[in-house]
Amino acid sequence: MDQSAILEMRGVNKTFDKVTALSNVDFELKQNEILGLLGGNGAGKTTLMNILFGLYKMDSGKVLLNGQPVTITSPRDALQKGIGMVHQHFLQINNFTVIENIVLGSKVSRPLSADYRKEEEVVQKLCAQFGLEIDLSARIETLPMGTRQKVEILKALYRGVKVLILDEPTTNLIPQEVDSLFQTLKIMVKEGLSIVFITHKLREVLSVCDRISVLREGKNVISLTRKDASDDMLVRAMVGEGMDLEKSVIFTQEKMREQKTNRPIILKVKGVSKINPDKTQAITDIDFSIHEGEVFGVAGVAGNGQRDLAEVIMGIQAASSGSLYLGEDEITTADTKARISRGFVYIPEDRLADGFLNKVSVAYNLILGYHHLEPYSKNGIINWKNVKNSSKEMITEYSIKTTGPEEIGGNLSGGNIQRVMIARAFSQKSKLLIAHNLTRGLDIPSMDFVYKKVKEQAATGMASLVISEDLDELLLICDRIAVMYRGKIVGILSREKFEKYEIGRLMSGYEQSSEETGKGN
Repeated sequence: MDQSAILEMRGVNKTFDKVTALSNVDFELKQNEILGLLGGNGAGKTTLMNILFGLYKMDSGKVLLNGQPVTITSPRDALQKGIGMVHQHFLQINNFTVIENIVLGSKVSRPLSADYRKEEEVVQKLCAQFGLEIDLSARIETLPMGTRQKVEILKALYRGVKVLILDEPTTNLIPQEVDSLFQTLKIMVKEGLSIVFITHKLREVLSVCDRISVLREGKNVISLTRKDASDDMLVRAMVGEGMDLEKSVIFTQEKMREQKTNRPIILKVKGVSKINPDKTQAITDIDFSIHEGEVFGVAGVAGNGQRDLAEVIMGIQAASSGSLYLGEDEITTADTKARISRGFVYIPEDRLADGFLNKVSVAYNLILGYHHLEPYSKNGIINWKNVKNSSKEMITEYSIKTTGPEEIGGNLSGGNIQRVMIARAFSQKSKLLIAHNLTRGLDIPSMDFVYKKVKEQAATGMASLVISEDLDELLLICDRIAVMYRGKIVGILSREKFEKYEIGRLMSGYEQSSEETGKGN
């Protein structure tokens, strides 16, 4: 393998307002390698690659391509220089075909017609060369996420890139699709490409990458070959020395092993369906129960009805049919306020759109939704002294980076807004936690802190419904996992039956029998 450097970035600096995103960062990509760019959320990985792809302009530093200084001012400029990027959220037109998406924005042989036969010939050769099986006539909206990702890769290959950047490429993939992606990457390297693989997942870089570079808080930490790397070394590089790995839930793989399905039922969902205003089915005939102290996970590729399920259980949306019970009491028609008063707490999927107010104080956001309950309020009057004291305690306990309770919420970073949501939920006396993407945007120590909180709350009897697109998260903390596909639960697995490839099959639509899964129990 040729180990000469194809691309270098030297002394890169980037700030956003007063926040330093990158500080004197150096980066090197060698010929014919897969380089893992590793780091926690906010480490600067995507920012660095967005500079390389021309989406951001660096404050200072330089880029060298094949040893020669280059200036990259836009994505078009990057593509002309042979640098492509596949983003975490695909830039695709859903009602276009695969071939239409691939050639969009490029010169075609017959621009005044929809005849792309010559372009299809080129793309078919690329598919054969790189082992990318795909129907070029299929509409994007009909394809699973793994296939849609192949479309993005083919877009870059069609434009002749030699350097391909993949930003968190496994986020929305089932395990089988991850394996397929890794095989494709190995073929691409053999065929002469060099790849940057951005991720925060240790197992991925140790599985597929030739070298690994770690960023932390916008700075270089280490760069080494895979054979010289270890879990412990990479963890220390990502999180520093301030985390006790021996007591970590994440890195000791400590799990909740006690069987909880013989305990009293906290939440029962019986035959619940929800029809959208356009008469399409959002969720269909959902059946399950969550027991006292149980952590019940919901897995699935994003957009398969998980949000509708969470909002129906919280009373934000009304069920079209079916029943909901809190213990023995039916709560199907109870509104959100009533459910909160009875011990429901909620961490929504979209932290910026739901459950957070940018223009009010951090203190008010920390009690939002619970402001009518004691100790924050009595007889309809808010006790601001109690609010301030409670918010100070939460800010300290949950390490929320803020100037204080009076600071305007909109000034907080995304990760700190998530901390506010978590602090607000876990600081209530609750019977049921409903959390959608519980740790999105958090760094590794913060994730570990949250998992420990879930475990502590479970020990007190709180039931948890944890919806996540991160299968590793669910496998780590859940007692049972339900899998959703197109608005239905297609299987429920108990801990002793957890197997990521089986869950992956369910996520792709394969349905087991209720006897195999314990469905509805």
